[in-house]
Amino acid sequence: MIRTIALAALAALAILAGPAAAQDGPLRIEITEGVVEPVPIAIPTFVAEDGGAADLARQITEVIARDLTGTGLFRRIPEEAFVAQVTEFTPTVSYANWKAVNAQALVTGAVSTSGDGVTVKFRLFDVFSEAPLGEGLQLRGSADSWRRLAHKVADAVYSRITGESGYFDSRVVFVSEQGPKDQRQKRLAVMDYDGANVQYLTDGSSLVLAPRFSPSGDRVLYTSYESGFPQIYQMDVGSVSPQRLPVPAESMTFSPRYAPDGQTIVFSAATGGNTDIYRLRPGATQPEKLTDAPSIETAPSYSPDGNRIVFESDRSGTPQLYVMPANGGEAQRISFGQGRYGTPVWSPRGDLIAFTKQNQGRFHIGVMRTDGSEERLLTASFLDEGPTWAPNGRVLMFTRESAGAGGSSSLYSVDVSGRNLSLVDTPGAASDPAWSPLLP
Repeated sequence: MIRTIALAALAALAILAGPAAAQDGPLRIEITEGVVEPVPIAIPTFVAEDGGAADLARQITEVIARDLTGTGLFRRIPEEAFVAQVTEFTPTVSYANWKAVNAQALVTGAVSTSGDGVTVKFRLFDVFSEAPLGEGLQLRGSADSWRRLAHKVADAVYSRITGESGYFDSRVVFVSEQGPKDQRQKRLAVMDYDGANVQYLTDGSSLVLAPRFSPSGDRVLYTSYESGFPQIYQMDVGSVSPQRLPVPAESMTFSPRYAPDGQTIVFSAATGGNTDIYRLRPGATQPEKLTDAPSIETAPSYSPDGNRIVFESDRSGTPQLYVMPANGGEAQRISFGQGRYGTPVWSPRGDLIAFTKQNQGRFHIGVMRTDGSEERLLTASFLDEGPTWAPNGRVLMFTRESAGAGGSSSLYSVDVSGRNLSLVDTPGAASDPAWSPLLP
């Protein structure tokens, strides 16, 4: 029952439902003017099955709870409100105890350690229906991978209740910023989706911009000013070894992105005073030109099936969004609202295109259908830009810059309804996020 109701709620989120959506029975998510009443969920601290697991059990439980409540779809019931505590991991529960605190979902779990290994077990229950939601799961990993294990549990709970795939066990590559605004040092960095486990990939000796993950999550494309003007590099995240793309050194190249095959790369290049979109295929020594217009064509992004590319162009007089075949050819304009559009990125689900919009002195992150219909603005501020999709296509992350001479950049996330806006915790200023796929 939880699954059915949550699916209805997520569908309403996607279309910004206005009137309340009533459901039969006491277990329901009420939607009023696009606002979902979060599901009350009980997540007792996981049971420590050995003496060395107590701290890990608490930490893992807290990460799971933050993952789920951070979506805006769940409200955690405080443990001090529980009628009874969970002291052992069993396949049965006393549903009356959880109904007494109005829980609609219950997550129980246990943690054990053995040498350098950690085992996490969990079960999910529909309290109203008095039934488990799927089978219990058991996950194993090293002691230093405990956060990943917690994210995997949260992904499984989220998926079982919503019918959507999760996105918590993923990473984000971004530009970490330090120093005053006019002398800011920018380094490539990668972190867990929630800001934990930051790893720096460059030393800050040269300006870096616009990192993009490969579909497999093992490589990153980015723009570097190491040579004095913009050039595209590719880096293996594991070995932190960068290589410049084999494109003419005299060209300024930027806005790179992988094709769904993970090998082909599409990017913009400024040559002879004109900026067009190019494609570099595996093994090729020269890129192919996909656009040829006296306008600026930039920020290309592939559709998930690899058949089309959305990009930004000012061929109509102001920056707008266009879609063309992946091999180039005639492009169709899809943005027709007031203002200037840029940085489009295709949803991994294939149903939406996210973008940055500037209109009447404000910046917005928005989404539209792939034909340009049903445009919706999700945010508004002094400067919002550069959206990137979570692996499940339900959440966006972007850069927000504060106003004023001393303004700094931060990362924010927002769901596709625009109702759940959250600051991402990063060590200092940050910009240009790009979400990885789910980790293997």
